[in-house]
Amino acid sequence: MALLEHTDSGLYCRAADAWIDPSRPVRRALITHAHADHARPGCDEYWAVASSEGVLRQRLGQDITLHAMPYGREFWLNQACISFHSAGHVLGSAQIRLCVNDEVWVVTGDYKRCSDPSCDPFELVPCDVLITEATFGLPIYAWEPGQRIAEQIRDWWQGDRERPSLLFCYAFGKAQRLMAELHAIGVEDEVLLHGAVETVTRSYRMAGIAMTPSQPVSALPRKDTIAGRLILAPPSAHRSAWMRRFRSPQTAFASGWMTVRGARRRRGYERGFVLSDHADWQGLIRTVLESGAKTIYVTHGQNDVLSRYLRERHGLDARPLEQLS
Repeated sequence: MALLEHTDSGLYCRAADAWIDPSRPVRRALITHAHADHARPGCDEYWAVASSEGVLRQRLGQDITLHAMPYGREFWLNQACISFHSAGHVLGSAQIRLCVNDEVWVVTGDYKRCSDPSCDPFELVPCDVLITEATFGLPIYAWEPGQRIAEQIRDWWQGDRERPSLLFCYAFGKAQRLMAELHAIGVEDEVLLHGAVETVTRSYRMAGIAMTPSQPVSALPRKDTIAGRLILAPPSAHRSAWMRRFRSPQTAFASGWMTVRGARRRRGYERGFVLSDHADWQGLIRTVLESGAKTIYVTHGQNDVLSRYLRERHGLDARPLEQLS
């Protein structure tokens, strides 16, 4: 029997009696990170990385039963030895290593290989079986360094001091990375934040992440035109009533999806910046090969493309996660 199996609630480890990122409430959940599609409310108990605690409690409830673990510390749940290892995705993101009878499986969750000043770097974890994401599992996806993207954003924003600069990005992870990347290139101008971004940013500041100064847009007087200021907001705020406050803003979106020609235009932004919190094509291939895994299951995104490439080019036993029996 495989160490992990599919159930209606998601990936289940029978040896630990625990589910990984379950899709519905379960007795015991092992959480890779606090994004809503991986951490859901209602479980009896949660196990996760300690640095994710602030965001998890903010999103799932302050009173959840949470076992907060440091990276790398092994612990036992029934017959399974488990540990969390940095995924380099967002604050507190983890790969989950499970060992039963000397067989090691690693579930990466979401991850990236490039440098990011807002979270711990990716840790390579050798294993026998690897479950990897493939959100950007096509050769067209190849990331530039975050520093270069931060310079592009700075030049775009500071190149028009007559208008507010609205940069849309995901409220958890991307927004804080943008502030950390800007800080790393010497930008110390105050950045304004949508309320959804401000809430998560508090957890990053409590974790000691160095970022540009910031304050919520709501803290400014209504008569302030906010001309020349950079404002970070989630995509849900685009074309919403919240935007009425800003007079003739220039708009942009920061995402790995901005690689695709036409994506910016279809979404209605003036500018697109290619910045992702997931591994690009080469990062995915590199991770699989360096892990030493002989069996690979691929999930999310282009799982069929990546699986076929790994089989045909590298002779690995690679298949979409749906084929896990």
